[in-house]
Amino acid sequence: MHCIVLKLYYLCRMNTENQNAQMRKGVLELCILAIIAKQDAYASDIITKLKEAKLIVVEGTLYPLLTRLKNDGLTVYRWEESKSGPPRKYHQITETGMKYLAGLTADWQDLIGSVEKIIGIN
Repeated sequence: MHCIVLKLYYLCRMNTENQNAQMRKGVLELCILAIIAKQDAYASDIITKLKEAKLIVVEGTLYPLLTRLKNDGLTVYRWEESKSGPPRKYHQITETGMKYLAGLTADWQDLIGSVEKIIGIN
């Protein structure tokens, strides 16, 4: 019986961790654009800020997102020489990206309000 309870707890915990990871992935685009909107950023700077906020687990998650944001016209990048190694790619939000970020932010606020009503926070 004890093993069954522990196994159920483990399965529930695994499921919760997976759901938590999926929720974090769902807001990465919003967070990346918000970081870049504040100032042009090098990929490692973005990763550091996301890790500090506990929003990124695998660094490989960032690079495909940055490429997609660029391909969608929401960001651009420029190369800058580095004093301590190869040139660095700095990401910058475009005007279209700023408008998209504003929409995402509004949608996020609406979502937070809706969820809080359901779970009883407000």
